[in-house]
Amino acid sequence: MNPPASDPLLTVIEQLLSQGAKPQWPTVLDHVLKHFDCPVGSVHLLEKESGMLKLEAQRGLPPPVIDKVLVIPIGKGMAGLAAERRQPVQLCNLQRDESGIVPSGAKLTKMSGSLAAPMLNGNHLAGVFGIAKPHEYEFSADETNLLMAIGARLAKQLGTH
Repeated sequence: MNPPASDPLLTVIEQLLSQGAKPQWPTVLDHVLKHFDCPVGSVHLLEKESGMLKLEAQRGLPPPVIDKVLVIPIGKGMAGLAAERRQPVQLCNLQRDESGIVPSGAKLTKMSGSLAAPMLNGNHLAGVFGIAKPHEYEFSADETNLLMAIGARLAKQLGTH
């Protein structure tokens, strides 16, 4: 199920994108985090030359975590898996993850409920949006679809083909 085109957050994102060719990532991230009531979030963009995800913006990540997520290989961690699968990756409790999805350094975020959503223009990857809450939380299908819709709009703005 897709979020309605009139979703207030999508409207805000559209307004922000109408102000220039390149998204103002810190501002976009702030609006998304406020809407989802998440203190931590990140935007990684796909660097075509290296094929790696590079950190473009973040909020709330402790310095040791920032160092570990500056560059993420496709397929590694939540963001890397979301990029590889071109599907959202979610954990209800990052702190208790035993799946091997989460690198041990990610627990330094002190977050639990987390969602990594690929930013796609069609099936073409532009990057990954990540958000997290400090308590156990499962993002609903509507919440996941909204973050995917935001990612799709951002990917389109970046001109990913």
